[in-house]
Amino acid sequence: MKSADARAMSLDQIDDEVLKLKKEQFNLRFQRATGQLENTSRVRLVRRDIARLKTIAKQKLTGHEPVVVEKPKAEPAGPSKRALKKAPEAKSAAKAKASAKPKSEAKSGKRAKAKAPKSPAPKAKAPKSTKSKAKSK
Repeated sequence: MKSADARAMSLDQIDDEVLKLKKEQFNLRFQRATGQLENTSRVRLVRRDIARLKTIAKQKLTGHEPVVVEKPKAEPAGPSKRALKKAPEAKSAAKAKASAKPKSEAKSGKRAKAKAPKSPAPKAKAPKSTKSKAKSK
């Protein structure tokens, strides 16, 4: 259940839904114990739905309902690959911009970083001999 759906419910409806979900949770516990549970992820979803509904009910009682703010969609930084294929002048402009950077900045990623030399691995010890020493008289 989505939280927007739960926020549209009244407190009585939320209590009824929590009761229904608790009964379902009880049945799922018995199914798991007897080995009849097929959808194991349902246990987790029911538990989280109960918590979500209880949280929303508490917020409604105390009057601390959160304000939902939609995030604006991010625009792409540069021209898309499709635009570069269709417009060759955009492609040449992008290449000119890339070539204007110094070579040290142009190289990036794993190749630009110098690798430190590896230290030699410790030498393996010789195996102990299995011969037992003879007692001398």
